[in-house]
Amino acid sequence: MNKQKNLVVVVGPTAVGKTDLCVQLAKHYQTEIISADSRQFFREMRIGTAKPTGEEQQGVPHHFVNSHSIAEEYNAGAFEQDVLALLEKLFQQHDVVIMTGGSGLYVRAVLEGMDDMPDADSAVREALTRQYEEEGLQPLLDKLQELDPIYFAQVDKANPQRVIRAVEVCLTSGFPYSSFRRSERQERPFNSIKIGLNRDRSELYQRINQRMDLMLQQGLQEEAKALYPYRAHNALQTVGYKEIFDFLEDKYDWEEAVRLLKRNSRRYAKRQLTWFTKHPEEYAWFEPQQWQEIVAYIDSEMDK
Repeated sequence: MNKQKNLVVVVGPTAVGKTDLCVQLAKHYQTEIISADSRQFFREMRIGTAKPTGEEQQGVPHHFVNSHSIAEEYNAGAFEQDVLALLEKLFQQHDVVIMTGGSGLYVRAVLEGMDDMPDADSAVREALTRQYEEEGLQPLLDKLQELDPIYFAQVDKANPQRVIRAVEVCLTSGFPYSSFRRSERQERPFNSIKIGLNRDRSELYQRINQRMDLMLQQGLQEEAKALYPYRAHNALQTVGYKEIFDFLEDKYDWEEAVRLLKRNSRRYAKRQLTWFTKHPEEYAWFEPQQWQEIVAYIDSEMDK
């Protein structure tokens, strides 16, 4: 591979319109799409992940959609290795490949490299997840502060997955989670062109609400019921499934479950934007309908 090979990375919050734009870009550049959405990997999570349907894919090959089973553990470190191996093949046929998703950690793993974390211990993870479900996040935050004050100061304290993972690593390895976090970026043998998509906030929230209504019509409740035995799995500790699991456990009624589903999805979108705008210079931001400006920007970055 040489520097003429370009990975176009398209990020943004849920429901912003990444799928449509990336399909059009892939057709324009006659290339393929890699999904960096940490939940679209799993075949069993069909409705709650808003996977692009066969129709929406419009004949463009999509990688890492339905690639794994929920019964398998799959993490950002494994994804990094798998994507780099795939890119080596794809770049033999294409000068441009598109990667898209809203999972910041997975995008960063491919672009910069992952820290060498210990393997997950599912028994410890399940115990911590159960504790979170029964007692809330505060006891786990207290535990993290005690075991790793350095990471405690940096962690997104509203993100249970991050907190649970950090405590799990501390407990299973005997070392602070922060001791495994490298700060040096890995060099990549390709050029990365990074684009962020956003919309007017009220328009985005309206799209999220509509998407949730559609998922419920398509049978999200039935899908969540079938996945209930796997609820401790990392991919299911997320908006869209947790609210229904709580409903199934009689924590609140259906009306409240739907209200929380929409509210938490809007909050999730806000967190995604916070992650991607942390370093504003890294991404060029556009609205999804700015097709000509986006293509002009990609072309100018490829010419550099």
